[in-house]
Amino acid sequence: MTKVLAIDVGGTKLSYAIINEKGEFLSEVKKTSTSKNIEELVQTFKNIIAENENEIDMTAFATAGAVNIENTKVDSSTPNLPKGYNDIDLSTLSAKPVFVENDANAAAWAEYKVGSAIGEDNNITITLGTGVGGGFIVNGKLLRGKSGRGGEVGSMKINGHGRVCTCNRKDCWESYASGTGLKYTAEEVAQTDPIFSTSIFKNKQPKEVTTYDIVAGLKENDEYSIKVFNIWKQDLITGLINITNIFDPETIVISGGMGEFIDTKEVENAVNSEIVVSPIKIKLAKAGNHAGMIGAALLACEKF
Repeated sequence: MTKVLAIDVGGTKLSYAIINEKGEFLSEVKKTSTSKNIEELVQTFKNIIAENENEIDMTAFATAGAVNIENTKVDSSTPNLPKGYNDIDLSTLSAKPVFVENDANAAAWAEYKVGSAIGEDNNITITLGTGVGGGFIVNGKLLRGKSGRGGEVGSMKINGHGRVCTCNRKDCWESYASGTGLKYTAEEVAQTDPIFSTSIFKNKQPKEVTTYDIVAGLKENDEYSIKVFNIWKQDLITGLINITNIFDPETIVISGGMGEFIDTKEVENAVNSEIVVSPIKIKLAKAGNHAGMIGAALLACEKF
């Protein structure tokens, strides 16, 4: 049995556990906060590895940020990780093999091997959370591109109206189809549409309306919340249509916190009504909240 220490590096927390070559957890999942100081963060990595090194065969990181083609370090980190994170060669932190992969890519591999896309050699996993991530399986292989940065679907341009993304570019799909995008849409509708004056949130300032407010408003049949959500949903569908026409997948798997609020059959029908390739299936993820850890562990087993 191969034992992998899988570490999921997020902007606010680290999760880690030992996983085998079948994607099964051999230990409980432990969590700790992600330090905003790079020296402290590296020391945390070293402590976690030292704590488990005698029991494992290798370590696998699933991390935010673009990972290099050698799977040893992050080339370009995200704003919620400490400055200097992309300068750290993670492969040097253990005497045993270390594998590094982008968390969305790792989640896609988990869905392909043990989740919603088993046996489907052409599939895409889209992660809808604070941002938008993507992982592509093409002919049974993870698509990484020439530098390892392939699959950055959140940065895909859509026909918008000048909305600034977290990357400081305008009209990225992420700035519309993410949880953050839903908040932006709520603010814009509140500022421009009289429907806000009859909303249950009318006593709030437009910038005060949150993603959670809109979700709560849907349950109350609030017309403003329904309109905001429908705009957000159409922006999501627009991106899915573009991706489907380019990659012609069998399935698109939706993961992340925002996925639980969509009707997959409704979205599937909308996408299939407009694409020029053969119909696809849209499913919710099954690999769970720790899909990144599972996928990174399975990929590490294949490499080493």
